[in-house]
Amino acid sequence: MATIKAKEALFGPVIDNNPIALQILGICSALAVTTKMETSVVMAIAVIAVTAFSNLAVSAIRHYIPSSIRIIVQMTVIASLVIVVDQILKAFLFDISKQLSVFVGLIITNCIVMGRAEGFAMKNGPGISFLDGIGNGLGYGFVLLFVAFFRELFGAGSLFGVRIMPEFYEPNNLMLLPPSAFFLIGFLIWAIRTIKPEQIEEA
Repeated sequence: MATIKAKEALFGPVIDNNPIALQILGICSALAVTTKMETSVVMAIAVIAVTAFSNLAVSAIRHYIPSSIRIIVQMTVIASLVIVVDQILKAFLFDISKQLSVFVGLIITNCIVMGRAEGFAMKNGPGISFLDGIGNGLGYGFVLLFVAFFRELFGAGSLFGVRIMPEFYEPNNLMLLPPSAFFLIGFLIWAIRTIKPEQIEEA
């Protein structure tokens, strides 16, 4: 039973309960940082790390947090982790850190991170909460990489900065604009709900 619950926490959010595709959370950064695969990979790793370790920390101290200040405590934990991630990026990946700009800092207010800390970590043990954080981060990263793949490929003709499309291909600048991310996320949601019709909400 414990193994089944662990697998569900880790892999469930990737497709079955994807935080962006099903719950429409964290969509702001999904529009902003997905013009390149490189920035999307780094952002995905940052969110995975923050979500996993904030879940772990909040779950570990959940019995000592007064209910009246639990949101403040959760935000303090998340903000501390985001500062650490931001400093690591500035130290080792300065160019990408500049490209991500304010969006690393905005992880603090990301509904996925806050939602899992409040909705899951406050009610479950540290181990399963850590896996839940990784799973939701993976679900977020999956959407980011899906969107970034098509935006960079058709918007710049390259992937990870390496030319992929033939020389005669004229990059489609529309793919580098935020509306293209909306369309791609919409297509992904449609595809997932076609494969899994149980996710379709009743009108």
